[in-house]
Amino acid sequence: MGCALPYAIAAKFAFPERPAFAFVGDGAMQMGGNAELLTVAKYWKEWLDPRLIVLVLNNKDLNFVTWEMRTMEGDPKFEASQDIPAFSYADYADSIGLKGIKILTPEDIYPALSAALAATSPVVLDCHVDPNVPPLTPTITVEQTKNFVSAIAQEDEDAPKTVAGTFGQMFRNFFTPR
Repeated sequence: MGCALPYAIAAKFAFPERPAFAFVGDGAMQMGGNAELLTVAKYWKEWLDPRLIVLVLNNKDLNFVTWEMRTMEGDPKFEASQDIPAFSYADYADSIGLKGIKILTPEDIYPALSAALAATSPVVLDCHVDPNVPPLTPTITVEQTKNFVSAIAQEDEDAPKTVAGTFGQMFRNFFTPR
């Protein structure tokens, strides 16, 4: 957990002529990623291709653990340990000499990616996403489904949004051509 940005930095040192990408959750960014951005700010001007693009999935939740608790254990979200403070990763990137871009709507994605790929410095894409849309894997076991339903039924205040997000995700997965 939390290794995407350090791996991307290592890739830049190994192949400074290539762009590198890191896809990071906001929990990992708050645990160590923000400090790693200081490393990027220190060294990026030495790279032949300055592009290191960090996409932060910003949902103010330790989402991987939240969903693991729901599907593996059948436990509802425990907000005291799962909610994390709101933080602007784009603003932070700007403050340390990198480029920050906020993605607030689906329509922002393409222009933000285009700008990041055209940038002449490392970019942090601060992508605001819904914590109530589960990160569904291609397959889910019957046991995981039972645990998920059990977790949602146990006074999970996000239950209505989560159920709607789940069905929306399933619908999109079912009807998206592969």
